Amino acid sequence: MKRGTFGICLLAALFILQTLYLPPAARAQSSPLIPADTETASIFLAASEKAAEEDDPYADDDMDFLDEIEDEPGITVADPLYGFNVIWFHFNDKLYFWLLKPAAQGYKAITPQFFRTGVRNFFYNIRMPIRFVNSVLQGKIDRGAQEFWRFCVNSTFGAAGLFNIVKDNPGLNPPAESTAQTLGYWGIGNGFYLTWPIFGPSTFRDTFGLVGDMALDPMTWILWNQDWYIKYGVPAYEKVNEFTFRIGEYESLKEMAVDPYQAIRDAYVSNMQKKINE
Repeated sequence: MKRGTFGICLLAALFILQTLYLPPAARAQSSPLIPADTETASIFLAASEKAAEEDDPYADDDMDFLDEIEDEPGITVADPLYGFNVIWFHFNDKLYFWLLKPAAQGYKAITPQFFRTGVRNFFYNIRMPIRFVNSVLQGKIDRGAQEFWRFCVNSTFGAAGLFNIVKDNPGLNPPAESTAQTLGYWGIGNGFYLTWPIFGPSTFRDTFGLVGDMALDPMTWILWNQDWYIKYGVPAYEKVNEFTFRIGEYESLKEMAVDPYQAIRDAYVSNMQKKINE
């Protein structure tokens, strides 16, 4: 197998974690425009609670928005590529059960939690430019300043970000901003819903947002000219490490949702809209 092909396959395997961590939003089979199903909130909330049995005190729970979905108006998104999306949804599903989950379970079994937490803290810290730039582009100067000072403190006193020593300081833990959120803040709509192989749930707008995040990500440029096994191995390792904190959530969703594809779709769109409105 050629190096390039192997690298792409490795990257594909690990980036599917995003599919499971950030749920999508698609279309009911009967219509190209789907209102977000408010019952999805209780489904995902129950799934998150079931998966949190180990009570990880360091987990950044991005599922908190589910408590508030029912209070928000219905959100619609076009899904003209429903067939395409379902195909890749099932592809990502199989990849998860056949590769990602076993890899994460094995890694978790041999790696202490404090080490895995340190790895996650390091990568979150180094990606400060994504959150800082998008805070500024949205006119949220205070959040940008909080991101900057969080980075400075954790990078120095937190051993290059391995320790999140400001995790209990609300003034230095602003909501994370992304390029997709910036585009939404500027009034650009979702367009239509997409499920990408490997990268998972998205919309036409959020796909451009993902490209923007990659351009602002220091890891993109650090790894740019590295050998293939470093370029793809580092993000692969990061995603496996991150996923050790999320094992079980996707299974819980599938057990409780009548249509997992639709449930994930609705939760993704609702989550993104809530972040834009923050």
